[in-house]
Parts: sequence; structure tokens; C-alpha cells
Amino acid sequence: MQVSIITPVLNGRVTIEDTIKSVLGQSHKEVEYIVIDGGSRDGTVEIVKSYGNRITKFISESDKGIYDAMNKGIKLASGEIIGILNSDDIYARDSVVEIVAKAMTEKRVDACYSDLVYVDRINADRIVRYWKSCEYREGLFKKGWMPPHPTFFAKRCVYEKYGYFDLSLPIALDYEILFRFMEKSKIKTCYIPEAMIRMRSGGFSNKNILNVIKQNIMIMKILRENKISVSPLFFYSKITEKLKQFR
Repeated sequence: MQVSIITPVLNGRVTIEDTIKSVLGQSHKEVEYIVIDGGSRDGTVEIVKSYGNRITKFISESDKGIYDAMNKGIKLASGEIIGILNSDDIYARDSVVEIVAKAMTEKRVDACYSDLVYVDRINADRIVRYWKSCEYREGLFKKGWMPPHPTFFAKRCVYEKYGYFDLSLPIALDYEILFRFMEKSKIKTCYIPEAMIRMRSGGFSNKNILNVIKQNIMIMKILRENKISVSPLFFYSKITEKLKQFR
């Protein structure tokens, strides 16, 4: 079973090589690797090109941001399963893609996800936060729950049937697409209870308290537009759960 891995990147010279090596070192034999660059000028392009045809598809052009790059990659993918690994992230071990392909085949699901660890930007071995997920059950999204998007693998047909990232949203695009797939469209998923992704801290959505507030306001708007009531304790429960993850 072929698995397509997509890496969106813009000026990621410092970390992109770790990400590339993480993908190319996977034990699964059928991996299509797609890198979508947003027009980097810091040496990222040269690093990617140095891997030659080991990178299956490579595009470097201006875009509308990281989610536009993800959409481009998804539309280029030919694998039955699609995963997205950001240019700051690495797989926790070399059997991650193999585990995913096996789980999705044996359990006959449309998608799977796992836990995630945030690591120090300089020292990727130092864990600063453990994002533990759980099996999905109806109603979790209205509590602000979502699986860690970087751990999410889905069949290509899921995107083709239910759509791509909604670029009209200013923030919380990952929440919206997972809500659309899992809560609205009821795709079949499974949870793999281990940390499969190491994500460097300091991403766009969580880089400051203002962005965190904006993200949660957008999540509440998405839920209300879908006629889902939101608890008055929404913000409190979100903050409480997040605080528990730090080490």
C-alpha cells in the first residue's frame, strides 16, 4: 500500500533536513514523498534538491500559506494513504508509516491518528509537552477536543470526497477539517496509543497567547455555525487540559 507523505515548507533551512531524513528513513517500502516549498530564499531549496529523485515530487513557488501548500500536495499525491509532516517535525521512529498502513488495513478504517510530543526547538530529544489523544466518540469536538493534526493519516479518497483545507478561514483550519471529516462526515477512524510525531514547539497557532485566543474563538464559531452548542466552560476546559500536558 503506497503512502504519500507531504511536507510544506518556507525558509526551513535549519530543520528541513531532519524532516527529510525522517521520511526517507521509514521502513515502509512504498512511500511517495512530496515537498511543497513556498518560495524559500534561505537555502531550503538547495537542501531539498540535494536529495535528487529520492524526493518524489518537489514544487517551489509562492503560495497562500502552509495550508495552501498542504492542499497542493494532497492534490498531487497518488498514494492510497496521505500523511502530512511539517518541516519542523520528525517521526518518532522509523516504523511509523509501516504501523499506520498496517493499522488502517487491518482495522479497515478511513483514517488514523496518535499521540504527539512537543520537543525543544534546539534539542529534539527534550520533551516539553505530551499531547495524549484518545479514541474518538461523538461530542468530543464541542469540548474543543481534536486529535493532533500532524499525526493524522487519511485515505486519499477522504479528501476527494469531503474536501480540502478551507483557505477562507484565518486560523484553526486543522480543527475545521478534522471536525468536518470525523464529526460531520462520520469517517471511520482508529487511535494508535503512542507518540508517533516529535513536533518542535513554537508553531503558528500557539506561538503567543493572542493566537491561542483567536484560535479558540474561531473553533467556537465553527461549532455554532454547525448548530452545535458550546459549553460556557469551553475555554476553562481547554486551558486545563493543555496545562496537564506540560512536563
